[in-house]
Amino acid sequence: MTIPRGTAQSPKYQRLAADLRRRIAEGEFTTAAALPVESELERQYGVARNTVRLAVDVLVNEGRLVRLQGKGTYLREHPVLDHRAYGPAPCLDPQDTAARDCLATPGAVYRGEADDSGRELTVDFEMMIVRARVDIAERLGLRAGEAIVVRRQLRLLDREPYSIEESHYRAGLAAGTPLMEPDQIDGGDEAVLAALGRTEIGAVDHLVARMPGPEESQWFQGGPGVPLVVQTRVTYDRRGPVRVIETRYSADRSRLVYGVGDLAARTTLPAPAAPVDPARADAP
Repeated sequence: MTIPRGTAQSPKYQRLAADLRRRIAEGEFTTAAALPVESELERQYGVARNTVRLAVDVLVNEGRLVRLQGKGTYLREHPVLDHRAYGPAPCLDPQDTAARDCLATPGAVYRGEADDSGRELTVDFEMMIVRARVDIAERLGLRAGEAIVVRRQLRLLDREPYSIEESHYRAGLAAGTPLMEPDQIDGGDEAVLAALGRTEIGAVDHLVARMPGPEESQWFQGGPGVPLVVQTRVTYDRRGPVRVIETRYSADRSRLVYGVGDLAARTTLPAPAAPVDPARADAP
C-alpha cells in the first residue's frame, strides 16, 4: 500500500492521514474493532513509525479517532441527530383566528427528535441580562451595548453535550413578563410571546461554521479540530423582528435539516442505527 502523492507535494504524514480518511469514509474500519496498530500501518505504508504517529495524531485532533489506553485506536463516531431546523406547524393567528403556518416550538421539536431516536434529552437553563453584541443589536434594531435579556438552554443527549441555544430579547419586550424569570416556561417562550401578541410567523436563518472558543471547547468536549455549526435565527411577526436565537452545535453530532417547497410526496426513511462509541463500551 502506498501513500498517494496528490497534485501538490505535502508532508508524508499529511498524505498518510488523507489516505486513512479515505479508508474510513469507505467503511474499511468500524467502531467495533480497533484500527491496525502502528507497526501494522508502518508495514502497510512502508513509512517510519513517527510518520504513522503524526498521521494518527491529525485524525485524533479532528475528532475522527480516539486512543483508548490499553485498548488501541478506534473510530470516534458520535451518534448524529437530524434536527429539523425549520418545521412549519399549524397554529391559530390571534389577529384573525384563522389556521396558518407558524414556527414549530423548538423545545417540542428537540423533544420529539430525542424520543424518536431513543435518546434522553436533558436541559440546563439560565437567564441573563447582558449588553447586546453588535450583530445581535443590528438584527433587533437596537444600538450596540443596549441591555437585552438572554435565555440560555444547554441541551444534552444521553448526558453528552449537544447544543447551546441563546434567545435574545429586547429588554422592553421581556420586562414584566415570565421571560425575566430564571426558569423554563410551560409551553416555552413562544407561549409568552403569543400572549403578548407577538406570535412568530417567519424566520431567517444564517448558518456559519467556526472553531469553538476555550469555554465552548470545554463544554462540548470535542476534539481540538472539530468546528461548531452556528445557526442564527431572526424571528418575525407582522410588526418586525421578535427575537434572535443563536444555537451552536458540535459539527460531529448534528445535522440540520431544512425542507423547501411542497414535500407532500417525500418518502420518510427510518433513521440509521446509532453507532457504538468504543469509549463508552464499558460504561454501565
